[in-house]
Amino acid sequence: MKKLNLKDVLQYVEDNIRIFHEKRISSLDTLSLPKVLRRKNPYLFKAKQVLTAEQIVRGLVDAHISSNEETIFGDWLEGLAIFINSKVYGGKKSGIVGIDLEFENEGKRYIVNIKSGPNWGNSSQISKMISDFKTAKKTLRTSNSRLNIIAVNGCCYGRNNNPDRGDYFKYCGQQFWDFISGDPHLFIDIIEPLGHKAKQKNDEFLKSYSQIINKFTTEFGNDFCDKKGAIDWEKLIKFNSATTPSKKEK
Repeated sequence: MKKLNLKDVLQYVEDNIRIFHEKRISSLDTLSLPKVLRRKNPYLFKAKQVLTAEQIVRGLVDAHISSNEETIFGDWLEGLAIFINSKVYGGKKSGIVGIDLEFENEGKRYIVNIKSGPNWGNSSQISKMISDFKTAKKTLRTSNSRLNIIAVNGCCYGRNNNPDRGDYFKYCGQQFWDFISGDPHLFIDIIEPLGHKAKQKNDEFLKSYSQIINKFTTEFGNDFCDKKGAIDWEKLIKFNSATTPSKKEK
């Protein structure tokens, strides 16, 4: 084990945080109104008495952003965690399906599945993770049957007071960052560098966001509003849910 040099972490964040911001913007640039319209429940908008095209468009785009950013940033944090662990324990990105990180510490081989937060999956997804852990253990023991392998579900934020889950350990927030780095204060130390050039990047994102809102509002008005400007709910419902698509969709 090597002592973590926080300067290495700061440099990694400064060099790589742009990837998160670039993917945020890219996700908007590739978005289409028909795609997001089919994801959302149109009855909900009617029940909430949404009356303008912009209200619907903002609801659609904001829902997409919220879901997408969590995934993008979760992937980015996974990369940060692997980098930090490589500096301390020589860990590496695993090549085994379902395993994100492998490293050794005090004669134990750790296999880690990294998630953004603690409430990441339903029972079937958790069962799949446990199955992946068992398969990974069998794979690793083909070359060394005496390996002491410990499976860990690591969550980048949150809290968990019951880490021992039987088939694996679940470490969240401070526990997780301490586990991969040996530094119990790291979970706080990494927050400041994450703001590197945040204002500049958020201004760029806001520009793309404003453009997509304007574009989609115009498209929605043309396709789903009547001549007086009122929302044509029947047309919108048919587009979202009709068994037979319209000629325009074919």
